[in-house]
Amino acid sequence: MARVVITGGAGFLGSHLADALVARGDDVVAIDNLITGNRANIEHLFGAPGFTFVEHDVSNYVWVPDDVDAVLHFASPASPIDYLEMPIQTLKVGSLGTHNTLGLAKAKNAAYFLASTSEVYGEPHVHPQTEDYWGNVNPVGPRGVYDEAKRFSEAMTMAYQRYHGLDTRIVRIFNTYGPRMRPDDGRVVSNFIVQALKREPLTVYGDGSQTRSFCFVDDEVRGLIALLDSDENNPVNIGNPNEFTILELAKIVLEVTGSSSTIERHPLPTDDPSQRKPEITRAREILGWEPQIQLREGIERTVEYFRTSI
Repeated sequence: MARVVITGGAGFLGSHLADALVARGDDVVAIDNLITGNRANIEHLFGAPGFTFVEHDVSNYVWVPDDVDAVLHFASPASPIDYLEMPIQTLKVGSLGTHNTLGLAKAKNAAYFLASTSEVYGEPHVHPQTEDYWGNVNPVGPRGVYDEAKRFSEAMTMAYQRYHGLDTRIVRIFNTYGPRMRPDDGRVVSNFIVQALKREPLTVYGDGSQTRSFCFVDDEVRGLIALLDSDENNPVNIGNPNEFTILELAKIVLEVTGSSSTIERHPLPTDDPSQRKPEITRAREILGWEPQIQLREGIERTVEYFRTSI
């Protein structure tokens, strides 16, 4: 049993991670300022032994009393609609929030786990993306507030590892989806499902040929915990290597929902990546992890959630 702090613990991914850690017997302190998180995601845990929720912005000083074994930094707006509307908060949680949570881990002699992103690869010149690829990011474009915040947070995490000897983990997360996604979060999976269920046109940006690799949240959480429990300090991609075009995703959503929605095309957003696919050899070899849930099954499970929540 361990005592674990999760920032962003009321968010989509953070709440699923809290579920898994509580289920295996860990004590969990979930911290969230609820600007994109939702208390409803964790209310079922409020009576669980060892679970605590703290409403707090980790861009400000962070302190947790008593012993802590691991600090997991998942706090950040993570969808384009959020970080484009909250650019300063996104930069602050990636910089100040990372600094504050690293400081907590150092003070508690705890392991530190950084939730980074495939967005550090930008518009990639290497495909699929390997962990040793440095990326191609526009630092002054509108998406730079998220991309560069995560790149900075990785650099600071590695600095604490090298200078202070902190025990660190860095995961690069690729397009995760599943229950508890917000219907209005602007991510393509939730957009398509909500639009299909409402019989509204599915919004496709550009010609729909851009690709993404979608990992169901249960698979993602298994990978995250495997990395947490490992002794691997270098970045590891955790994502599903099966690559789909946006139009292929739209077709699957329409088939699963039985919707008669049409497809409506819009201009491609600035710096929208044309390709995204993780190389997961390191995750397979180091963690013994790979995804098990294929896209259609994951979409079916996510549609079931949205049918009762919108």
